[in-house]
Amino acid sequence: MIDPEKALDFMRDNAKKLAEAKATRVYLEQWRKSQRALLFTQAPEDCKTVLAKEAYAYSHELYIEVLEGLRVAVEEEERLRWLMVSANLKVDVWRSQESSNRRIDKAHQ
Repeated sequence: MIDPEKALDFMRDNAKKLAEAKATRVYLEQWRKSQRALLFTQAPEDCKTVLAKEAYAYSHELYIEVLEGLRVAVEEEERLRWLMVSANLKVDVWRSQESSNRRIDKAHQ
């Protein structure tokens, strides 16, 4: 039996967590660009070409740390998003079941 109240409570109680997870993901996406730019400008003198500077920035441990943080943030955002989708679908299924029950009740009257 589907309890729509539990599903709605879950959505309400976790809306802020989902918003925070999305904000973290967006922040890290932007920080990744900033970190790349910072590392690009800090590339050693032997990195004379743009390609060499990019290779330095993309392979730097600070950039890789940002990528790892972004991976974790996306995973958490997606986990919460799919839990919300699931809760929403439970409410939809409950609505359909209630509608069917009303039709059956009318047919038996």
